Parts: sequence; structure tokens; C-alpha cells
Amino acid sequence: MQRKSILSRLGTVILSGLCLSLLLPLPASAQAQQPVRGGTLTYAVIGEPPNFDCHGQLSYAAIHFLAPHYALLVKFDPERFPEVTGDLAQRWTVSPDGLTYAFTLHDNVRFHDGSALTSRDIKVTFDRLRAPPQGVTSLRRSEFANIDAIDTPDARTVVFRLKRPQPYFLGILANPFNCVYSADMLARDADYPARKIMGAGPFVFVNYTRGDSWTGRRFDGYFRSGRPYLDGFRGIVAANTNVAVTALEGGQVQAEFRGFPPPIRDRLVRSMGDRVRIEESIWALSVLVAFNAGRAPFNDARVRRALSLAIDRWQAAQVLSRSVSVRIVGGTQRPGSPFAATDQELESFTGYSRDIAASRAEARRLLREAGHEGLRFRLSNRNTNDPYVATGIFLIDQWRQIGVTAEHVLLETAPWTRAIADGGFDAMVEFSNAMIDDPEIELAKYISRDRSTINTSRYIDRELDAIYDRLPGISDLAQRRAITRDFERLLFDRAYMYPILWFHRIAAVSSRLQGWKALPSHLVAQDLADVWLTP
Repeated sequence: MQRKSILSRLGTVILSGLCLSLLLPLPASAQAQQPVRGGTLTYAVIGEPPNFDCHGQLSYAAIHFLAPHYALLVKFDPERFPEVTGDLAQRWTVSPDGLTYAFTLHDNVRFHDGSALTSRDIKVTFDRLRAPPQGVTSLRRSEFANIDAIDTPDARTVVFRLKRPQPYFLGILANPFNCVYSADMLARDADYPARKIMGAGPFVFVNYTRGDSWTGRRFDGYFRSGRPYLDGFRGIVAANTNVAVTALEGGQVQAEFRGFPPPIRDRLVRSMGDRVRIEESIWALSVLVAFNAGRAPFNDARVRRALSLAIDRWQAAQVLSRSVSVRIVGGTQRPGSPFAATDQELESFTGYSRDIAASRAEARRLLREAGHEGLRFRLSNRNTNDPYVATGIFLIDQWRQIGVTAEHVLLETAPWTRAIADGGFDAMVEFSNAMIDDPEIELAKYISRDRSTINTSRYIDRELDAIYDRLPGISDLAQRRAITRDFERLLFDRAYMYPILWFHRIAAVSSRLQGWKALPSHLVAQDLADVWLTP
């Protein structure tokens, strides 16, 4: 099986930046165990997907249900994250100029309906991702803008031709939301994945009862011999964290894969002892606030800037880290990565000063100048405490200290996702989740809306675009870092949206669950093909 570092062209320093030293290793006895075949894994998911189409999803609540049913062209290697390994691709080659990626597929791959999966299915899937037909949403369209053409010289070969070299291209392909769909079914109905689940992954879809559970069974025709080990799985829809924790303590579920805050970790260790395994990891995920820049008064940069200046991020790190899974002040790049701003650099940006009294005085002045003293608006938020609700409560308190009143509107996952997609909000607590330490990927969220479907604030800013467009073709680490600082400086001054804090992952699973470990992304390695349960 071929493996390839997605960032090798930028040097090993980038891989070292994604330090995995915080991962707690499995006990030697667990590492030495041989996989056991059989059994049903039951796990909790706090939330539900608005529909079944991977290509239009953002939330982990979607991928933790959908991933077991679908195969990817390539995927992140859980043993060597963030390196990439093959999934449907048995092997691949990259041309010396970095412009051509040729993949050879495994032979005799079948979809769950028994039809053959060929290179045509790969081409049609990625064409749908990069240029979705009318009525279809692809939230990763901008990530594939560099693809010039996709060719299929034969049934087992698919060739991606790029407009320019892209050192992290394999990582873009490995995004777990890039589920491979049936070209024949898409030809009949381009939007079928939103309603029908039919892939080539390790498990066949059985049933979903909204508000209750999701079930899948082993696909006996799965192309990876001997996998999956499990007979099936059952995902339980948990109303909140307490429900998931109680189910884990009582043995009704064996996992909640996303992660828990520190107090829950401590509770589980006390209550479960050696029945629970705790794993901690850096987490490539930030919670942020976004303003609807197309709606007054948030079309005024003075108002947005004032609301940023009112937030004491350094205090937030101290306060929120005691109870929820956010703990580190940072910019657009994962703290600790080669591209991340230092604390000194952060302190020079709008909204990051440690002199909060001076910042709030400037915030009040800006609101007076803009004619919005006593501003009132609605802060939409996901109804999940860790960390969304807790962060929202903190923000509302911070804004209250400059005379601003925000109404906290809590939404289930589906309406929250719809509000992000259609712009039905004043301000929104949401997230940025990039699986690759590279500014060209992580800054894609912040370029103009007509170039980025994941730009929640819906603004057009050609100055930010111009800075971003300096990145392509630059491989020098120092240059890419300097361009990123220029981008952040302008982004935070205009304050369309900005990070509040970055996450720390704490995963708790039953000691019976083997073949799984916590990674810096809670979205990857969730197809369940390699996990098993001890008796």
C-alpha cells in the first residue's frame, strides 16, 4: 500500500509541526492483541446530519454516521497522520513537475448494490465536488479549483491534471467528506446522495430513525480482504453530552468519538476505572465568531472591529479551558504549527491585545462613531455546550461590557447548518476545521464568498484575495508564513470573522474497543473498517 507525505515538498519541518507527542499510546497489551471478528459496536453521536450528502456537510455528526458506508480515493493514515495512504487507490504516481497525479484503483471493487466501481465513478464524484450541478451543494468546491482536468484512460486508472503544483493535493483528496458516489446513480439523479446512502465502504446502510439511532451491517463484498472485523455498528443519537457520558458509564455505548471536556474526563476516570481508555491529542479545530457582512450593521467594519476588541481572548483561555474543550489563543493557523503566529505576533493584531481596558475603550469609541451605541443583535449558535454554548455565553458577557446586548439563539445541528449555508443570521458561533497545516487550505475559509463556499460571513474583499493569491507556487516556509501574517493582519482588522480559541481533544472509549486512537482531527479514520471489540 503506497503512503505519501502530503507536505513532503515543503520539508519535514511541516510534518514535525504537527507534533503528535500529546497522543497517549495504547497499553502494550492492547497493542499486541490480535483483531477479533464479530460483534456490534455501539457509539454515541451528539447531533444529526441535515441530509446524507457528504459533499455538502460540515459537521462531525454527519461524518460519524456516513463514513462507514463510503470509500475514498485516498485517506489519511491513522498510524502516520497526516500522511496519506490509499483507499480505493491501490497505488499512484506523481509527475516530476507535480502537475499530474495518476491513480490505479483496486481491482474488483463493488458498490453495495453489486455494481462495479471504476475510474468513471471517481471522475464523476470529483467533477461534482469541483463543479456541482444546479441544486447541489459542494462545500469543498474552492479546494478543487486547481484541477484542470480529470481523465480516465481505462477502468482502473484516473488521472488528475493540475493547473499548478500543489504540495498538499493528496491531503485535499483525502478529506473524509469526499465520499465516492455511483456515477450511474448520479446520472439519473444528481442529488441522490442527499436522500439515499449507497457507497462502497465497509458497512451497508440498514436504517436511520431520526432522534434515535443509525445502523449498518458488514458489507461482505468489501474490497479490503478480511475487513471489517465488526458484524455491524449502531450509532445512538445523544441529546447532549450528559446522555453520552451516562451511556458510556453504563456500558450502553463503547465510544463517543468526538471528545469530552476536562471535567467529563475526570468523572469517567473516577467512575469507570480500567473500563475506560482516555486519549488526548492536539486538535486542528478552532471555535470562531462570524458576522453577516451583508446585513446592517455588520456591513460596517467599525461595528465588527468593536465587537472583536471587546473580547479578552487571553481570559477566555483561562476561563473556558476549565469546563470545555477549548484552551489555546491562536489565529487562523493551528497553534504550534510552522505557520502559526507567535503570542507576540498575535498581540499586535486587532482584538488580541492584553490591555483589555484600552481595547474596550476603543470599542466604545467605534460604536459611537458608527452610531450604534446600545447595539442589539442575535447570536445564533449550535445547542452543544462543549464548546459552542459555553463560548457563546462568554462572548455575550464580553460584549455586555461595552454596552452591547446579544440574544443567544440555540439551534439543533440541522437548522444551525442551514443558517450558515443560507446566511440567515446576524452573528454565528461556528468553527474552522482544517486537517492540513497549510495556509492555502486554512485561509480558504476567509477569502471572498464568490471564491469560497465556506466563507460564512459572505463578504467580498479583493484585498484579502490578493494577499491569498500570493501563496500559490511559494514553497519557502518563511515566505508562506510572512504572507499568512499579512493576511491575518488585514482579516482581523476588518473583523468579518475570527477565531476565539483552539481546541484540545480528549477522547474516552471503552477499553474493549481496539484498533482506534484519537488523532488531531475528529473527522478522519471513522470508517470503522479496522476496529474490533474484545470479549
